[in-house]
Amino acid sequence: MNLWFRLIWMLLTHFRRPRVAPLGSSVLKMTVLPNDLDFNGHVNNGRYLTLADVARMDFTLRCGAARVAWQRRALPIVGDACAKFRRDLKPFQRFEVRSRLLGWDEKWTFLEHRFVRHGRVLGVVVIRGLFKAPDGPLAPSVFAEALGVDPVSPPLPEWLVEWNASCEAMSQALREEERLDDATLSPSP
Repeated sequence: MNLWFRLIWMLLTHFRRPRVAPLGSSVLKMTVLPNDLDFNGHVNNGRYLTLADVARMDFTLRCGAARVAWQRRALPIVGDACAKFRRDLKPFQRFEVRSRLLGWDEKWTFLEHRFVRHGRVLGVVVIRGLFKAPDGPLAPSVFAEALGVDPVSPPLPEWLVEWNASCEAMSQALREEERLDDATLSPSP
């Protein structure tokens, strides 16, 4: 339930926070609440992904991408996520989630969410996502142009290119597995 309150609070207060350039960073301040914790007494690894969802929505609203999506009747879809945990967050600690757009390719947009406390990065969540309109996914370059940004992505870090390739390889392996399963389950003529 706490996440609904966080989401509603973010939506009600996002207009007080400054606009963000599409290639800039947003900062969303949060506090660790008891229902964010696992049995070890620190923020649950799955909760980081959910907190990143709230921060991503804040970034999307503040950089103008939500307006572009709304105009095109497009919904945001997360395709893959990767998380790196460095330090734990304990009950009632204050922290920030710093969100930024890393870049894009012909299909995917890559965003990073850094969990920061006292200047130290405690964890990072990276996602690749897209906006899906009624007639299919919108190219990230369409968003870039609508937001007044060069439609050519900034250079992607090598680790991100490799991660993207591994996500594509996993998707292909799953499609192949499903194809084989479907063939096995099909009745013989």
